[in-house]
Amino acid sequence: MVDFLNLGKINNRFRNEIDNRIKTILDKGWYLQGEENEKFTSDFAKFCGCKYCVGVANGLDALNLIIRAYGFGVGDEIIVPANTYIASILAISQNGCTPVLVEPDINTYNINPDLIEEKITDKTKAIMVVHLYGQAVQMDKIWELAKKYNLKVIEDSAQAHGAMYNGRNTGNLGDASGFSFYPGKNLGCMGDGGCVTTNDENLYKKVKAIANYGSDKKYHHIYKGVNSRLDEIQAAVLDIKLKYLTKDNEKRREIAKYYRENIKNSKIILPKVYSEDAHVWHVFVVRTENRDKLQKYLKENDVQTLIHYPTPPHKQGAYSEWEKFSYPVCEEIHRTVLSLPISPVLTDDEIIKVVEVINKY
Repeated sequence: MVDFLNLGKINNRFRNEIDNRIKTILDKGWYLQGEENEKFTSDFAKFCGCKYCVGVANGLDALNLIIRAYGFGVGDEIIVPANTYIASILAISQNGCTPVLVEPDINTYNINPDLIEEKITDKTKAIMVVHLYGQAVQMDKIWELAKKYNLKVIEDSAQAHGAMYNGRNTGNLGDASGFSFYPGKNLGCMGDGGCVTTNDENLYKKVKAIANYGSDKKYHHIYKGVNSRLDEIQAAVLDIKLKYLTKDNEKRREIAKYYRENIKNSKIILPKVYSEDAHVWHVFVVRTENRDKLQKYLKENDVQTLIHYPTPPHKQGAYSEWEKFSYPVCEEIHRTVLSLPISPVLTDDEIIKVVEVINKY
Protein backbone atom coordinates (compact mmCIF):
# COMPACT_ATOMS: atom_id res chain seq x y z
CA MET A 1 0.00 0.00 0.00
CA VAL A 2 1.22 3.49 -0.86
CA ASP A 3 0.42 5.36 2.36
CA PHE A 4 -1.27 8.73 2.05
CA LEU A 5 0.97 10.01 4.85
CA ASN A 6 3.33 7.95 7.00
CA LEU A 7 4.04 10.10 10.05
CA GLY A 8 6.21 7.41 11.63
CA LYS A 9 8.61 7.49 8.68
CA ILE A 10 8.58 11.28 8.57
CA ASN A 11 9.46 11.71 12.24
CA ASN A 12 11.89 8.79 12.49
CA ARG A 13 14.28 10.74 10.26
CA PHE A 14 14.85 13.05 13.24
CA ARG A 15 14.66 10.40 15.97
CA ASN A 16 18.13 10.95 17.45
CA GLU A 17 17.81 14.72 17.50
CA ILE A 18 14.35 14.55 19.06
CA ASP A 19 15.44 12.00 21.67
CA ASN A 20 18.40 14.16 22.69
CA ARG A 21 16.35 17.34 22.88
CA ILE A 22 13.60 15.70 24.95
CA LYS A 23 16.22 14.27 27.31
CA THR A 24 17.55 17.81 27.82
CA ILE A 25 14.04 19.02 28.66
CA LEU A 26 13.51 16.16 31.11
CA ASP A 27 16.82 16.94 32.78
CA LYS A 28 15.87 20.62 33.12
CA GLY A 29 12.40 19.81 34.44
CA TRP A 30 10.88 22.89 32.73
CA TYR A 31 7.91 22.12 30.48
CA LEU A 32 6.09 25.39 29.69
CA GLN A 33 7.08 28.94 28.75
CA GLY A 34 10.79 28.14 28.67
CA GLU A 35 13.88 28.27 26.49
CA GLU A 36 12.60 25.81 23.87
CA ASN A 37 9.54 27.94 23.25
CA GLU A 38 11.60 31.11 23.02
CA LYS A 39 14.04 29.51 20.58
CA PHE A 40 11.40 28.05 18.29
CA THR A 41 9.22 31.15 18.14
CA SER A 42 12.28 33.29 17.41
CA ASP A 43 13.44 30.90 14.68
CA PHE A 44 9.98 30.62 13.14
CA ALA A 45 9.50 34.39 13.08
CA LYS A 46 12.79 34.66 11.16
CA PHE A 47 11.68 31.89 8.81
CA CYS A 48 8.46 33.78 8.04
CA GLY A 49 10.30 37.09 7.77
CA CYS A 50 8.32 38.84 10.49
CA LYS A 51 9.17 40.35 13.88
CA TYR A 52 7.05 38.38 16.34
CA CYS A 53 5.74 34.88 16.99
CA VAL A 54 3.67 33.52 19.89
CA GLY A 55 3.38 29.77 20.44
CA VAL A 56 -0.18 28.64 21.24
CA ALA A 57 -2.02 25.36 21.74
CA ASN A 58 -3.35 24.83 18.20
CA GLY A 59 -4.25 26.51 14.92
CA LEU A 60 -7.87 27.26 15.85
CA ASP A 61 -6.69 29.05 18.99
CA ALA A 62 -4.22 31.05 16.90
CA LEU A 63 -6.98 32.49 14.71
CA ASN A 64 -9.32 32.88 17.68
CA LEU A 65 -6.71 34.86 19.62
CA ILE A 66 -5.97 37.19 16.70
CA ILE A 67 -9.64 38.10 16.33
CA ARG A 68 -10.05 38.51 20.08
CA ALA A 69 -6.92 40.64 20.42
CA TYR A 70 -8.19 43.01 17.73
CA GLY A 71 -11.36 43.43 19.78
CA PHE A 72 -13.74 42.23 17.07
CA GLY A 73 -17.06 40.94 18.37
CA VAL A 74 -20.83 40.89 18.04
CA GLY A 75 -22.02 42.82 14.99
CA ASP A 76 -18.65 42.72 13.25
CA GLU A 77 -18.22 40.86 9.97
CA ILE A 78 -15.15 38.98 8.75
CA ILE A 79 -14.86 37.84 5.14
CA VAL A 80 -13.66 34.26 4.69
CA PRO A 81 -13.55 31.75 1.80
CA ALA A 82 -16.61 29.48 1.56
CA ASN A 83 -14.55 26.33 0.95
CA THR A 84 -12.12 26.51 3.85
CA TYR A 85 -11.73 23.95 6.62
CA ILE A 86 -14.30 24.76 9.28
CA ALA A 87 -11.70 25.97 11.83
CA SER A 88 -11.31 29.26 9.93
CA ILE A 89 -15.02 29.93 10.34
CA LEU A 90 -15.24 28.64 13.91
CA ALA A 91 -12.65 31.19 15.02
CA ILE A 92 -14.87 33.97 13.67
CA SER A 93 -18.06 32.58 15.23
CA GLN A 94 -16.45 31.93 18.61
CA ASN A 95 -15.73 35.64 18.95
CA GLY A 96 -19.35 36.54 18.21
CA CYS A 97 -18.47 37.87 14.76
CA THR A 98 -20.37 37.05 11.57
CA PRO A 99 -18.53 35.01 8.93
CA VAL A 100 -19.23 36.32 5.43
CA LEU A 101 -18.54 33.59 2.87
CA VAL A 102 -16.94 34.30 -0.49
CA GLU A 103 -16.66 31.82 -3.35
CA PRO A 104 -13.23 30.44 -4.28
CA ASP A 105 -11.41 30.56 -7.60
CA ILE A 106 -12.01 27.18 -9.28
CA ASN A 107 -8.40 27.11 -10.52
CA THR A 108 -6.47 27.89 -7.32
CA TYR A 109 -9.13 26.82 -4.76
CA ASN A 110 -8.29 30.00 -2.83
CA ILE A 111 -10.66 32.92 -2.19
CA ASN A 112 -11.57 34.76 -5.38
CA PRO A 113 -10.25 38.32 -4.88
CA ASP A 114 -12.63 39.68 -7.53
CA LEU A 115 -15.68 38.69 -5.45
CA ILE A 116 -14.62 40.24 -2.14
CA GLU A 117 -15.50 43.91 -2.60
CA GLU A 118 -19.21 43.26 -3.18
CA LYS A 119 -19.36 41.57 0.26
CA ILE A 120 -17.80 44.50 2.15
CA THR A 121 -20.20 46.53 4.34
CA ASP A 122 -19.82 49.13 7.06
CA LYS A 123 -19.69 46.19 9.51
CA THR A 124 -16.72 44.50 7.85
CA LYS A 125 -13.59 44.49 10.01
CA ALA A 126 -11.25 42.02 8.32
CA ILE A 127 -10.56 39.73 5.40
CA MET A 128 -9.37 36.26 6.40
CA VAL A 129 -7.39 34.62 3.61
CA VAL A 130 -6.77 30.88 3.72
CA HIS A 131 -3.75 29.53 1.84
CA LEU A 132 -5.64 26.34 1.08
CA TYR A 133 -3.89 23.06 0.29
CA GLY A 134 -0.51 24.84 0.55
CA GLN A 135 -0.83 27.53 -2.15
CA ALA A 136 -0.37 31.16 -1.12
CA VAL A 137 -3.28 33.45 -1.96
CA GLN A 138 -2.57 36.10 -4.62
CA MET A 139 -2.58 39.09 -2.32
CA ASP A 140 -2.37 42.28 -4.43
CA LYS A 141 -6.12 42.88 -4.77
CA ILE A 142 -6.68 41.96 -1.13
CA TRP A 143 -4.07 44.46 0.07
CA GLU A 144 -5.74 47.13 -2.09
CA LEU A 145 -9.17 46.42 -0.61
CA ALA A 146 -7.80 46.36 2.95
CA LYS A 147 -6.25 49.78 2.43
CA LYS A 148 -9.32 51.20 0.69
CA TYR A 149 -11.75 50.09 3.41
CA ASN A 150 -9.39 50.17 6.42
CA LEU A 151 -9.63 46.43 7.05
CA LYS A 152 -7.29 44.00 8.78
CA VAL A 153 -5.91 41.07 6.79
CA ILE A 154 -5.74 37.83 8.77
CA GLU A 155 -3.94 34.85 7.26
CA ASP A 156 -4.92 31.27 7.96
CA SER A 157 -1.55 29.72 7.12
CA ALA A 158 -2.27 26.32 8.66
CA GLN A 159 -1.53 24.45 5.42
CA ALA A 160 1.13 26.68 3.90
CA HIS A 161 4.32 26.73 5.97
CA GLY A 162 6.97 28.14 3.63
CA ALA A 163 4.73 29.11 0.71
CA MET A 164 5.63 32.46 -0.84
CA TYR A 165 3.95 35.33 -2.64
CA ASN A 166 6.22 37.73 -4.53
CA GLY A 167 9.21 36.77 -2.41
CA ARG A 168 7.42 37.02 0.95
CA ASN A 169 6.50 34.04 3.11
CA THR A 170 3.07 33.22 4.38
CA GLY A 171 2.88 34.45 7.95
CA ASN A 172 4.14 37.81 6.69
CA LEU A 173 1.47 38.64 4.10
CA GLY A 174 -1.14 40.16 6.38
CA ASP A 175 -1.52 41.99 9.68
CA ALA A 176 -1.37 38.70 11.56
CA SER A 177 -1.30 35.01 10.74
CA GLY A 178 -2.40 31.83 12.47
CA PHE A 179 -0.46 28.59 11.95
CA SER A 180 -1.31 25.03 12.93
CA PHE A 181 1.38 22.47 13.74
CA TYR A 182 -0.98 19.49 13.74
CA PRO A 183 1.13 16.36 13.09
CA GLY A 184 0.16 16.04 9.41
CA LYS A 185 1.16 19.59 8.45
CA ASN A 186 4.30 20.35 6.43
CA LEU A 187 5.75 21.47 9.76
CA GLY A 188 4.03 19.26 12.28
CA CYS A 189 4.67 18.52 15.94
CA MET A 190 3.88 15.30 17.83
CA GLY A 191 0.55 16.42 19.21
CA ASP A 192 -1.28 19.73 18.91
CA GLY A 193 0.38 23.10 18.50
CA GLY A 194 0.08 26.43 16.75
CA CYS A 195 1.36 29.99 16.65
CA VAL A 196 0.54 33.57 15.77
CA THR A 197 2.96 35.63 13.66
CA THR A 198 2.82 39.39 13.19
CA ASN A 199 4.82 42.60 12.80
CA ASP A 200 2.45 44.44 15.14
CA GLU A 201 4.09 44.73 18.57
CA ASN A 202 0.86 45.66 20.35
CA LEU A 203 -0.99 42.69 18.88
CA TYR A 204 1.91 40.40 19.77
CA LYS A 205 1.87 41.51 23.41
CA LYS A 206 -1.89 41.22 23.66
CA VAL A 207 -2.07 37.74 22.09
CA LYS A 208 0.77 36.55 24.31
CA ALA A 209 -1.00 37.80 27.43
CA ILE A 210 -4.50 36.58 26.53
CA ALA A 211 -3.13 33.11 25.73
CA ASN A 212 -1.52 32.95 29.20
CA TYR A 213 -4.63 33.48 31.35
CA GLY A 214 -4.66 37.17 30.39
CA SER A 215 -1.41 37.67 32.26
CA ASP A 216 1.44 39.97 31.26
CA LYS A 217 3.43 38.84 34.30
CA LYS A 218 2.90 36.19 36.95
CA TYR A 219 -0.28 36.66 39.01
CA HIS A 220 -1.03 39.94 37.19
CA HIS A 221 -4.03 39.57 34.85
CA ILE A 222 -4.93 42.44 32.54
CA TYR A 223 -7.36 40.49 30.32
CA LYS A 224 -9.98 37.79 30.84
CA GLY A 225 -7.68 35.33 29.18
CA VAL A 226 -7.48 31.67 28.25
CA ASN A 227 -4.93 28.89 28.60
CA SER A 228 -3.41 28.30 25.16
CA ARG A 229 0.31 27.58 25.24
CA LEU A 230 2.78 25.61 23.14
CA ASP A 231 4.60 23.23 25.47
CA GLU A 232 8.39 22.83 25.57
CA ILE A 233 8.51 19.35 24.05
CA GLN A 234 6.41 20.36 21.03
CA ALA A 235 8.45 23.53 20.59
CA ALA A 236 11.67 21.49 20.61
CA VAL A 237 10.31 19.01 18.04
CA LEU A 238 9.19 21.86 15.80
CA ASP A 239 12.53 23.66 16.06
CA ILE A 240 14.36 20.50 14.96
CA LYS A 241 12.02 19.91 12.03
CA LEU A 242 12.08 23.58 10.99
CA LYS A 243 15.70 23.13 9.87
CA TYR A 244 14.52 20.58 7.29
CA LEU A 245 11.29 22.27 6.20
CA THR A 246 12.66 24.00 3.09
CA LYS A 247 14.21 20.74 1.86
CA ASP A 248 11.01 18.82 2.61
CA ASN A 249 8.93 21.40 0.74
CA GLU A 250 11.23 21.05 -2.26
CA LYS A 251 10.66 17.29 -2.22
CA ARG A 252 6.91 17.90 -2.21
CA ARG A 253 7.29 20.25 -5.18
CA GLU A 254 9.27 17.60 -7.08
CA ILE A 255 6.56 15.00 -6.50
CA ALA A 256 3.83 17.47 -7.47
CA LYS A 257 5.69 18.35 -10.65
CA TYR A 258 6.05 14.67 -11.55
CA TYR A 259 2.33 14.10 -10.97
CA ARG A 260 1.37 17.14 -13.03
CA GLU A 261 3.64 16.17 -15.92
CA ASN A 262 2.88 12.44 -15.98
CA ILE A 263 -0.74 11.92 -14.97
CA LYS A 264 -2.44 11.65 -18.36
CA ASN A 265 -6.06 10.76 -17.79
CA SER A 266 -8.89 12.80 -19.26
CA LYS A 267 -11.10 11.99 -16.27
CA ILE A 268 -8.70 13.75 -13.88
CA ILE A 269 -8.45 17.53 -13.41
CA LEU A 270 -4.99 18.39 -12.11
CA PRO A 271 -4.26 21.31 -9.76
CA LYS A 272 -3.01 24.59 -11.23
CA VAL A 273 -0.25 26.81 -9.85
CA TYR A 274 0.54 30.42 -10.69
CA SER A 275 4.10 30.22 -9.33
CA GLU A 276 6.18 27.22 -8.24
CA ASP A 277 7.36 28.83 -4.98
CA ALA A 278 3.79 29.82 -4.10
CA HIS A 279 2.81 26.21 -3.42
CA VAL A 280 4.22 23.85 -0.77
CA TRP A 281 1.77 21.03 -1.59
CA HIS A 282 0.41 20.26 1.85
CA VAL A 283 -1.96 18.09 -0.16
CA PHE A 284 -2.08 17.27 -3.88
CA VAL A 285 -5.72 17.61 -4.82
CA VAL A 286 -7.21 16.36 -8.08
CA ARG A 287 -10.82 16.60 -9.17
CA THR A 288 -12.99 14.06 -10.93
CA GLU A 289 -16.69 13.64 -11.57
CA ASN A 290 -17.04 10.27 -9.83
CA ARG A 291 -14.76 10.82 -6.86
CA ASP A 292 -15.96 7.84 -4.82
CA LYS A 293 -15.44 5.46 -7.73
CA LEU A 294 -11.87 6.72 -8.23
CA GLN A 295 -11.09 6.46 -4.52
CA LYS A 296 -12.42 2.87 -4.41
CA TYR A 297 -10.35 1.95 -7.48
CA LEU A 298 -7.18 3.42 -6.00
CA LYS A 299 -7.71 1.59 -2.71
CA GLU A 300 -8.17 -1.69 -4.58
CA ASN A 301 -4.83 -0.96 -6.27
CA ASP A 302 -3.02 -0.20 -3.00
CA VAL A 303 -3.01 3.60 -3.19
CA GLN A 304 -4.41 5.36 -0.12
CA THR A 305 -6.21 8.69 -0.61
CA LEU A 306 -8.19 11.17 1.51
CA ILE A 307 -10.85 13.78 0.81
CA HIS A 308 -10.13 17.41 1.79
CA TYR A 309 -13.03 18.07 2.42
CA PRO A 310 -16.22 16.12 1.65
CA THR A 311 -18.75 18.63 3.02
CA PRO A 312 -18.55 22.45 2.75
CA PRO A 313 -19.02 24.54 5.92
CA HIS A 314 -22.42 25.90 4.84
CA LYS A 315 -23.74 22.32 4.62
CA GLN A 316 -22.54 21.34 8.10
CA GLY A 317 -25.00 20.92 10.96
CA ALA A 318 -23.05 23.46 13.01
CA TYR A 319 -24.13 26.14 10.51
CA SER A 320 -27.60 24.89 9.68
CA GLU A 321 -28.73 28.52 9.31
CA TRP A 322 -26.77 28.59 6.02
CA GLU A 323 -28.42 25.47 4.57
CA LYS A 324 -30.56 27.54 2.19
CA PHE A 325 -27.56 29.38 0.73
CA SER A 326 -25.85 28.24 -2.44
CA TYR A 327 -22.15 28.51 -3.26
CA PRO A 328 -21.89 26.58 -6.54
CA VAL A 329 -18.11 26.80 -7.03
CA CYS A 330 -17.46 25.79 -3.43
CA GLU A 331 -19.93 22.89 -3.72
CA GLU A 332 -18.36 21.72 -6.98
CA ILE A 333 -14.93 21.61 -5.32
CA HIS A 334 -16.11 19.70 -2.26
CA ARG A 335 -18.04 17.23 -4.45
CA THR A 336 -15.12 16.35 -6.74
CA VAL A 337 -11.81 16.66 -4.84
CA LEU A 338 -9.53 13.78 -3.93
CA SER A 339 -6.07 14.06 -2.34
CA LEU A 340 -3.27 11.80 -3.60
CA PRO A 341 -0.28 10.66 -1.50
CA ILE A 342 2.41 13.33 -1.17
CA SER A 343 5.11 13.59 1.47
CA PRO A 344 8.90 13.91 1.78
CA VAL A 345 9.26 10.18 2.46
CA LEU A 346 7.50 8.82 -0.62
CA THR A 347 9.87 6.64 -2.64
CA ASP A 348 10.37 6.93 -6.41
CA ASP A 349 8.69 3.57 -6.86
CA GLU A 350 5.64 4.72 -4.88
CA ILE A 351 5.37 7.96 -6.87
CA ILE A 352 5.59 6.07 -10.17
CA LYS A 353 3.00 3.56 -8.97
CA VAL A 354 0.49 6.32 -8.13
CA VAL A 355 0.83 7.74 -11.63
CA GLU A 356 0.63 4.36 -13.38
CA VAL A 357 -2.45 3.29 -11.43
CA ILE A 358 -4.28 6.58 -12.15
CA ASN A 359 -3.40 6.47 -15.84
CA LYS A 360 -5.00 3.04 -16.08
CA TYR A 361 -8.25 4.25 -14.49
